[in-house]
Amino acid sequence: MIIKLWYLLFLFFLLFFGKAQQGVVKAKVRDSLAEAKSSTTNISEVVIQSAPRKMKLNDGNLIQSVAGNKDFKTSTHLLDVLRKTPGVTVDQEDGIFVGGRITPAILIDGKPVVMSNQELQTYLRSLSPDMVESVEVNTNPSSKYDAEFKGVIDIKLKKNINLGWKLGYIGNVYINKFNYHENAVNISYHTGKVTYSVQAVYNEGISTYRYHALQHLANTNIMRTRTYQEDFGKVYNLQAGVDFRLNDKNRVGLNLRGNFRNIDRIRNGSLYTTDQSENKVVVNTVSENPTDYSQDNYGIAADYSFQNKGFKLSFLGNYLSVKNKQNDDFINKDQDKANILSYWKSDLFNKININTAQIDASQKINNIDIEAGVKYSHSDTNNNIRYDTLSTGNQFVFDPTRSNIFSYKEKIWAGYIAYRQKMGNFQINAGLRFEHTNSISNAVTVDSVVSRNYLKWLPSLSAAYTFNASNELSLSYSRRITRPVFSQLNPFRFYFSPLNYWIGNPYLLPSFTSQIKATYRHKNWITSFTVGKEHDVMTRYPLYNPKTNVLEYLGTNLPYRNFAILETSFPVRITKWWNIISQIVGYYNYEFRPYLDEVFALNIYNYELRLNQVFSLPKGFTMNVFGSYESKTGNSLYIIKPRYTIDVSVQKSWLDNKLNTKIGFNNLLDSYEQKLEFRHKQIMDNRLTHWWDSSRFVFSLSYSIGSTRYQVKETQKTEEENRTR
Repeated sequence: MIIKLWYLLFLFFLLFFGKAQQGVVKAKVRDSLAEAKSSTTNISEVVIQSAPRKMKLNDGNLIQSVAGNKDFKTSTHLLDVLRKTPGVTVDQEDGIFVGGRITPAILIDGKPVVMSNQELQTYLRSLSPDMVESVEVNTNPSSKYDAEFKGVIDIKLKKNINLGWKLGYIGNVYINKFNYHENAVNISYHTGKVTYSVQAVYNEGISTYRYHALQHLANTNIMRTRTYQEDFGKVYNLQAGVDFRLNDKNRVGLNLRGNFRNIDRIRNGSLYTTDQSENKVVVNTVSENPTDYSQDNYGIAADYSFQNKGFKLSFLGNYLSVKNKQNDDFINKDQDKANILSYWKSDLFNKININTAQIDASQKINNIDIEAGVKYSHSDTNNNIRYDTLSTGNQFVFDPTRSNIFSYKEKIWAGYIAYRQKMGNFQINAGLRFEHTNSISNAVTVDSVVSRNYLKWLPSLSAAYTFNASNELSLSYSRRITRPVFSQLNPFRFYFSPLNYWIGNPYLLPSFTSQIKATYRHKNWITSFTVGKEHDVMTRYPLYNPKTNVLEYLGTNLPYRNFAILETSFPVRITKWWNIISQIVGYYNYEFRPYLDEVFALNIYNYELRLNQVFSLPKGFTMNVFGSYESKTGNSLYIIKPRYTIDVSVQKSWLDNKLNTKIGFNNLLDSYEQKLEFRHKQIMDNRLTHWWDSSRFVFSLSYSIGSTRYQVKETQKTEEENRTR
């Protein structure tokens, strides 16, 4: 009912506003035709004009201005800005991707941030668009960056201008069946030589999730699984930093951080099983899975930089400690008789310690830049999960078949050298990086030890040519490495339901990707084409046991995959009060996938369309309508069905722009669920549906006071910390 009402109000607004503006539009069109007839096109009295230059290229990378950009005035926070930025995708769980499904490194002013995925999302939600100068999207990083980074998003915060205090508050409320609210306070004090900063975040609320699945192996029972989950979460985050500018050449910074997360989860499910004729009920059970989860993070970062004329030296050191605790109960009952069929408990403890240190130096000689650096990182993770099962004697006893102890240690030495030279309108960049990895994983309970020791050389090369102010072309090549994240290596069972879980694989190999990217800009029209090949692709595959009806998802390496991406984006100003940013992306993927003594290799083509419309309304109101569509896609085993979403929001500033209010409705038609279907019915009929409560009414408020605009300096993040997720 609410969605229908919003839809009717939106149609009414367009009709009313269109009539009110018709006379003004006609007059302005006539004036525009008289003044600039040669540079405009008349289409039914609507003038299509080139939009202001809000996007540009830097060595083939898109740079999108944010602060003061009307296209993002209605955006609630920076995560919402990224969702509307060409080349970036944000999914239902706020996961960020570039170049298809690549998880990028997030940099703040050129330096990665020290946060887990959940912390990063919290931080991005604490930044309003006015706090960000620009966003740079790099889908083909050079050898200067950690080899793990196959994509980079560099967020440039607004620089400090005035001295004194500044206080800012950002609050967001999400309303659906349940509510969720976010609160962030930023305080900074700038003396000219020293800047003190504090950020405090408190988020609380309930989010929901639904999962439906069909499992049917040929000539076996048919299983239907339904799961409903509610998460009541609380997040506390506190960061404090001090930045000393000793003189014009030397600067020292120190940052401390603590992040605390607690989630009480209630998950209820059902399993309805019939024989292959669907006439006889074999199993009809319900399950309960209450979970208590907590995460405590502590981090410290120290950095120093020296700059004198064309020479620059910098040092960055990091320490991060992450502790995860989780207690689960798995209770399986008969639907009709309500008696307990099985009951087990789990107690999980996970601890990760990461230490990193890196030194970078650069020297500018006329139009040549030479840069070099070295880095050392040491990661140590320990996992212990214990299962206890209810016995026939009504007592819980230790279950060795599910319990396990797993440890993983990794040391990486890395170094790089990079060369850049500009010759008129032509610029060339070349780099070479080495990374030596030494790792050992130990699954104690199953007596499995895997040790790896390897050295890899990773080159990069790019060239760019500027024809004139309206046209430029760039071409780049890079080779990258993707190491498995700790959860992919951990051979523990992570349950979706009593008969459905996934297991990590400690024998996974790292994958290597080589790709070439070409980018061309004509005025505001930017088009890029990427082609590449990845070896030892890490993925998961399903394995169904017809005797136990257990469906496992196991990790493995595929021999290779070929891929290509064609992307174009262009802004168009229809009138002074109506601006559009359009984005079209086409994907190609070919996987060589051995599976169950067969080889599956398919050419997969799909595309995405995004349309961001901004309307400047009377009395300072701004309205935004954002829509996206994803065509049918998938891989060699699964088809992913098409999906789409529509967002509507309105923004207004008050009190000389100190107070900013926004209201909107995300996923207006509740149409963004994810549906997967197994391609090969002769093997298995497996259909999955994931739904998140992304259809919500949103109210956002931000307020700032004080004389300074100094940016809150964030701590740094390394590629190893990305892999703690």
